[in-house]
Amino acid sequence: MKNSLFVILLFLASCSYLHKEGDRPLARVDDDYLFESDLAGMVSPGTSATDSLNLTRNYIDSWIKKKILIHQAEKNLTESQLNFDKELEDYRNSLVVFAYENILVEQRLDTSVSEIEIESYYDENQDIFLLKNNIVKLAYVKIPLDSKHTKQIRRFFFSADPDDKEKLADLCDKYSTQYFIDDQTWLIFDDVMKELPVNTYNQEAFLKFRRTFEMQDSLYLYLMKFSDFKIKESISPLQFESQRIKSIILNKRKFTLLNTMRQDVYNEALQKNTIEIY
Repeated sequence: MKNSLFVILLFLASCSYLHKEGDRPLARVDDDYLFESDLAGMVSPGTSATDSLNLTRNYIDSWIKKKILIHQAEKNLTESQLNFDKELEDYRNSLVVFAYENILVEQRLDTSVSEIEIESYYDENQDIFLLKNNIVKLAYVKIPLDSKHTKQIRRFFFSADPDDKEKLADLCDKYSTQYFIDDQTWLIFDDVMKELPVNTYNQEAFLKFRRTFEMQDSLYLYLMKFSDFKIKESISPLQFESQRIKSIILNKRKFTLLNTMRQDVYNEALQKNTIEIY
């Protein structure tokens, strides 16, 4: 295929009468031509010559195969089977309506959602907010085993004094490999286990009987402190669902706005007698 591709390219490059003005054909399938300008912008600046050539070859090869398949289909379909006027009109109409409704939503949708609205929706629909995963509130720090500041970090990490949290953050910035000390944010426990070497076959039992946890591997010391947890299939806390509830409320507003707009347009058409049913 590569050899035949180069033969095609050389042949087309020599056929000046097939060129667009100032353009160079790269491939032909029957009466369809792929011109150099059709590849404009395909290769990003800074791409190596080898990668650029491979991308170009692959694109040309893909274009040829696609055109061959299209021509084969056109030869074997009837005129009625090749008539897509209705489908194209339906597709265009859908795009026109979609674009108009998007503009309408951008202009008219009230996107402010108060905490009272969020809490009210949560209280009225708690049955739909059941956890699919175990979630936790925790702080953790990952420290190199050879760190000279481990003792100090450990002391501040397990301290109950609120003032020590700022000192801990400063030390972690300088000497830890990774840390997260906002223990008031809910996290999915499975995601935590991807970051920390916590091995347990029973997450629920682990969470029920562990409040602090310290372990190490060949390179790092890990400090963990759990401040709260919720087990899957229990009611999800409001804080964890706040953004989801906001999205639900906005989607409901959008649905109402669009339905109202559609009905208003219909009513206006009726009043102007622009509708007739025969």
